[in-house]
Amino acid sequence: MSETSQTETPQADQEFRADFVRRFSEFWQSQGRPRAEGRIVGFLLVADREAVGAEEVAEGAGVSRGSVSESVRRLRDLGFVTLVEAPDRRSRLITMDEDVWGGFLRNERGYLRDQRDLAASALERLPHLGAPARTRLRNMHDYMAWLDDYHDTLLAHWEEYKARRD
Repeated sequence: MSETSQTETPQADQEFRADFVRRFSEFWQSQGRPRAEGRIVGFLLVADREAVGAEEVAEGAGVSRGSVSESVRRLRDLGFVTLVEAPDRRSRLITMDEDVWGGFLRNERGYLRDQRDLAASALERLPHLGAPARTRLRNMHDYMAWLDDYHDTLLAHWEEYKARRD
């Protein structure tokens, strides 16, 4: 931990968190995802508690309560968040796994397989495509298959990296 981070005031801490959420959402949006999703993921990355309510997410991420509901549904599908029961609450809390990036890598496999299968069906069902289109589709298919096959290696390397780091 740096000396600066040990001596920062609560106000400076809050300002940095707000800036982190803003900057993370810009990266997220640059990849074609909704900005509100990025603000929510950014907030959850720096949230001090393991699980937080939707109102706290809305306030901390600077988005509407409706955006939280809509975004959390999409983020659950992507594997970025989960909902957990809280014994003293009617509504569930939102949580993010400590290794959300490893989870994202694991969840990406379905996407890769769907894309591979889509390319295979186009190659099969459109036998009279010209050479450039067939090459693009074959590369799409083979890239998705190659990356899917490589996922076990990537995940193993990620776990090894974390073990060395820790």
